[in-house]
Amino acid sequence: MSKYYNFIGSLNLNNQLMSKSKLEYLWLDGYEPTANLRSKTKVEENFSGKLEDCPIWSFDGSSTKQAEGGSSDCLLKPVAIYPDPARRDGYLVMTEVLNADGTPHPSNARATIDDDDNDFWFGFEQEYFIMDKNTQLPLGFPVGGYPGPQGMYYCSVGGRNTHGRSFVEEHANLCIDAGLNFEGINQEVASGQWEFQLFAKGAKRAGDEIWVSRYLLDRLTEKYGYYIEYHPKPVKGDWNGSGMHANFSNTVLRTCGSKETYEKICEAFRPVVKEHIEVYGEFNDQRLTGLHETASIKDFSYGVSDRGASIRIPIITVEKGWKGWLEDRRPASNGDPYKIAGRIVKTVKSANIS
Repeated sequence: MSKYYNFIGSLNLNNQLMSKSKLEYLWLDGYEPTANLRSKTKVEENFSGKLEDCPIWSFDGSSTKQAEGGSSDCLLKPVAIYPDPARRDGYLVMTEVLNADGTPHPSNARATIDDDDNDFWFGFEQEYFIMDKNTQLPLGFPVGGYPGPQGMYYCSVGGRNTHGRSFVEEHANLCIDAGLNFEGINQEVASGQWEFQLFAKGAKRAGDEIWVSRYLLDRLTEKYGYYIEYHPKPVKGDWNGSGMHANFSNTVLRTCGSKETYEKICEAFRPVVKEHIEVYGEFNDQRLTGLHETASIKDFSYGVSDRGASIRIPIITVEKGWKGWLEDRRPASNGDPYKIAGRIVKTVKSANIS
């Protein structure tokens, strides 16, 4: 009998010493033009919590439009890691998709960003609608009708005009607990429409943090009976659409002190409007109409403190002697931040200002 108890005691001790962690690998699938987040869980023993100890993993690319069934393996290369605030001993692992030979997959926009020195800083403003899964309408929209016109919802307080605050606050807490550089939240101009802001030094990191924050947002809806609508114009009519304004700077913009330099960089965007719009999000033509604080998708403009321009020069940039950043207001809420940041970096660098 004593041998039996000694065996059980030894087994319990080993179990205590051997901890197990859940690593949630996140990646973007091959759907075009709008990619979707995918994820799956890998359980690791005695995991250090460090990115370099996250192994490369594989998945069935034929189920995500990233491979053919006869040769379906794709690889997941870990590129960023965050603590998972909703799981004990859990981690969120953002990954890039590679082909079986280790080369970047065509769907891997992150690998194409030319910002290895992290000179570019990005602040994304992610707008979205919270949708009721039963009514398939934004929160606050009555079945078979419309709420009051927009105007009273923006930054509102109180149950008459504010819908979804507990959900939004919980998402903010999850992002902060995950270590994301989460900077703020506010209700937007339409009922059930919200926004959060993230800032990161480095274009790739900025994309990582938006995708991880979207993952946390989408996962949280499973608890509430909601879903998130990233479509830039989900409600037709006299309502603002949803964007993902891209605030950006590099060393030149942060330090130049020159109106002429700012204008030269803005002008570099004019001849490549088509290239930017192509990666700024699906259905963006429904949002960029020239109304509702947008420039027309057919035009290009920039101006100081102009929210109806394609690119806004913030007034604080001017007040600080032309040292600051620019805001591209055209990206849609469903855009891929990797593609958006990569295109902005390329255009700014084309101005050849150092």
